[in-house]
Amino acid sequence: MAEQVTSAKATAKTVRIASRKVRLVIDLIRGKSVAEAIAILKFTPRGGSPIVEKVLMSAVANAENNFDLDRADLVVSEAFVDEGPTLKRFRPRAKGSASPINKRTSHITIVVSEK
Repeated sequence: MAEQVTSAKATAKTVRIASRKVRLVIDLIRGKSVAEAIAILKFTPRGGSPIVEKVLMSAVANAENNFDLDRADLVVSEAFVDEGPTLKRFRPRAKGSASPINKRTSHITIVVSEK
């Protein structure tokens, strides 16, 4: 007997925003229903919210198309952000010295499942 799949996942890799900034947004939607999470993201004035919204929409689309799950029954069961590769750059400073600049990236993962 095959087990019923009740969750779908979407990931955005190497997104050019620091993971600690995205975590503030992710913490707002964890455990919420999909409709509520989308509403929260639409009105959150943070740089990470459009990216997180895009990943959430992708997870919902995966659930609908791949597993025939109903959008109204979906909740954000897991949402986490991992650190991606860091782009290392240097800025010229006084007296011929230089300061490092770390351009950080994130891997954003959202899992939606049925209630």
